[in-house]
Amino acid sequence: MKLLIHGRNLELTPALREYTQSKLERAFQHFGDMVKEADIHLSVARNPSVPQQTAEVTVFANGTVIRAQERSENLYASIDLVANKLSRQLRRFKERNNDHHHSSGHSASITPPTESISNETLVEGSLLDGKEANLPNPGIRRKYFTMNPMTMEQARHQLDLIDHDFYLFRDEENNELKVIYKRNHGGYGLIQARE
Repeated sequence: MKLLIHGRNLELTPALREYTQSKLERAFQHFGDMVKEADIHLSVARNPSVPQQTAEVTVFANGTVIRAQERSENLYASIDLVANKLSRQLRRFKERNNDHHHSSGHSASITPPTESISNETLVEGSLLDGKEANLPNPGIRRKYFTMNPMTMEQARHQLDLIDHDFYLFRDEENNELKVIYKRNHGGYGLIQARE
């Protein structure tokens, strides 16, 4: 399993790196080789009046993205909380896949290893010569991903796995883009374009 640990507004000490790695490996140990890669972002709020230390982890498991984020006043506590949350999410994911894929012909797709995707051609010269950095508008973070058509139930399940308030998906019935979201008072809502 590949762990990528990043720090923002903090120094990633060997002790912090080792603690994070041991906690997450322990959280993933019951899921065999289902988890191929984990991207970990540890950060400390810049504002000293807001003692907020965050651990955010994105896991790539058998072609599915599972995300968890936890905040507390102590970074080690945030790491503990996010590891526990990920363990619960992976357990639900594994149980759901085992329940729904017992019939023949159904299997989860396997995430290919990074080594098989990366092209190892060497780059000669500088990649920065003659180029100017253009940053996107502050406050707007862009994400790009493939949108395979899915049912509303599959989209709801993805929403639960990524730990966000909403999930944009392409409906497999009519190929339209729709948004499923968590309602404040429980349950889910669906946003779709009117014909």
